[in-house]
Amino acid sequence: MPGTSGNGAVTRSTLRQQIADALRDEVLAGRLQPGQEFTVKEIADQYGVSATPVREALVDLSAQGLLDADQHRGFRVHEYSVDDFRGMIEARGLVVDGMFHALTDPGGRLASLRPEEPRVAAALAGVRRRGEEAQRSALAGDLTVLIGYDLRFWRELGALFGNSYLTAFLHRLRVQTWVCAVQHLRRLPDLRGRLWSEHTDLVDSLSRRDTDSARAIIDSYNAHSLSLIERLPPDRPDRPDRPD
Repeated sequence: MPGTSGNGAVTRSTLRQQIADALRDEVLAGRLQPGQEFTVKEIADQYGVSATPVREALVDLSAQGLLDADQHRGFRVHEYSVDDFRGMIEARGLVVDGMFHALTDPGGRLASLRPEEPRVAAALAGVRRRGEEAQRSALAGDLTVLIGYDLRFWRELGALFGNSYLTAFLHRLRVQTWVCAVQHLRRLPDLRGRLWSEHTDLVDSLSRRDTDSARAIIDSYNAHSLSLIERLPPDRPDRPDRPD
């Protein structure tokens, strides 16, 4: 029956997304290391599911640039270079700058967006709460918690600009940037006070429609991120070929 087939497709699609999200979190947490290899069967056995949604999830992550597919050996976590990180930072900066420009364009559809409006004020308050949590995590050096709140912060902030395509693109780019960054940052023994933590300053600037200040904050953020990664020595650890 069509209804039964549809429900099955929805279930499989949901499982596919759940597996993709779980594996992305494993990469971000550093439990799946750069260059680490695994097969569809290994992941299916690990999660106790069939091979089909696992294969689809791995293909999705490969399309996002987080995994590399090898026809004969399965998949491996993509290894990013410092040059990759520089390119991502540049792309991220261009997207965010375009968002700020849209906010101040007199003829744009965001010209009438007012922070004092109840809907906008409530959304900004939610974004600021995410920013506060991200700041606390950054100052504590808790990279895993920071990434979760930082991604939510930027996704909710992006949603305020009213363009779902832009929000989705920026989120994907930020995920890639974090995957790239953690492959380097996980090598540092103590991250307390070394991670960017000006989320609420950015929200306050945008609430005032002060895009000059917001741009200065983002420029400082990008320079700080690049400096932190570029100062690290070359990484030459022994990496396992298979997950534990």
